[in-house]
Amino acid sequence: MLHLAAAVDRPGSFGAAPYVELAQLAERGGLDFVTLDDSFARPGPDALAVLSRVAPATRRIGLVPTLTTTHTEPFRVQAAVATLDWASCGRAGWRIDVSTTEGEARLFGRRPAAPADALWAEAGETADVAAKLWDSWEDGAEIRDVPTGRFLDRTRLHHVDFTGTAFSVKGPSTVPRPPQGHPVRVVDATEGPARTTAARYADVALVRAATPAQAAAVRQQLRDRAAESGRNPDTLRILASLLVDLGDGEHAAEPGHGGGGPRPTPEGPLYRGGPVDLAELIATWHTEGVTDGFHLTPVEPRRDLERLVNGTVALLQHRGLFRTFYPGSTLREHLGLARPANQYAVTGGTS
Repeated sequence: MLHLAAAVDRPGSFGAAPYVELAQLAERGGLDFVTLDDSFARPGPDALAVLSRVAPATRRIGLVPTLTTTHTEPFRVQAAVATLDWASCGRAGWRIDVSTTEGEARLFGRRPAAPADALWAEAGETADVAAKLWDSWEDGAEIRDVPTGRFLDRTRLHHVDFTGTAFSVKGPSTVPRPPQGHPVRVVDATEGPARTTAARYADVALVRAATPAQAAAVRQQLRDRAAESGRNPDTLRILASLLVDLGDGEHAAEPGHGGGGPRPTPEGPLYRGGPVDLAELIATWHTEGVTDGFHLTPVEPRRDLERLVNGTVALLQHRGLFRTFYPGSTLREHLGLARPANQYAVTGGTS
């Protein structure tokens, strides 16, 4: 199954309307999910708040904001993601990122900047404790029995009692278990320090690869590391990340961009050409087994996403390579991922 996702970043846009428009356009094309980046290092609207506004304006597409684990409280981060999952009826994801600069650290004044490997280790702990907190309410913990006045079955609430290198959390969460069980966790695994965290905790790993060979090598490494950590590697979806510039309309891709592969740039691999050649690139990489799909960032958001949906996606659908409708309602269903069992209900964790 081919998976497709797109970024809906709109630098300089603070109103909700442009993001709603792009998400609705991506949903019309049947894309698995959209991402919205966020960072302490630049001005812009809060990604989670924006996609919370997008949620009631869409019906099926997954919504994946970036939330940084550095300088933020893990308990509040997981609760925010769980709330988005409830607001979207099971379509939430969480793109995990870290904050590495001293300037960002000074915004909070709690601690200095740390090396990337330490920050990604902390991000892994945050991802781990988030899953525990999502499971701290068993399914059915809410009784809502008006005659008896019982709202909760306290035997189905669990303390997580987690102690990490930089924080500790007792729990349980303040938000009931999300509709998906665990909202989908996404990690950009291009850089080395992030790969261990992605292999252990991510449901989706993004990889900026300029050639099929590079994408295949990183994909195999991630799958191997997932297996070493005790995971079934088939539960990890690995998507190649490309910048796409479809401003040339139906013209053939420029040399070094199309059939020969995207061109490396400081911002990541760039495809520049038409929707037809992009469809051929996507089909070729996927059928050769080098990637499970693509995460595409339009250079010009409105123009390129429209050409992607009406051109590239339509061609892939015509060839039977991509869905023409959503068979399920949750992001996990789009990705072919099962709803996780509750670790406390299964193992009888501490309550």
